[in-house]
Amino acid sequence: MEKTLTIDGKEVRFKSTAATPLRFKAQFGKDFFSEIIKMGALEKLGELKPEEIKPDDLQGLDFEVFYNIAWTMAKTADPKIPDPITWLDGFDEFPMIEVIPALQDMIIATIQGKKK
Repeated sequence: MEKTLTIDGKEVRFKSTAATPLRFKAQFGKDFFSEIIKMGALEKLGELKPEEIKPDDLQGLDFEVFYNIAWTMAKTADPKIPDPITWLDGFDEFPMIEVIPALQDMIIATIQGKKK
């Protein structure tokens, strides 16, 4: 699954493949699926419009995990992108409130697979 988002005026490709969890573990030394479980609030955020999100809605959500997952999906789409911190430094803004819902279906598809 692949998706292109405009972030800080730049077109950014994100891609999820069967190798995404392995790429995540190779970069961050953590299990992809265990880290996704830490993002339990992600599902709730996907149901809200960005302007409806309140600080309490973000409780329990580890944004570092999301940045790492977003980087992994961007790296899967474009192997030439640099390390995570250098990549993120290339953005003046990285509006998580908009990016999370846009990538949510890709993250969930990694776990669930396709329905028959």
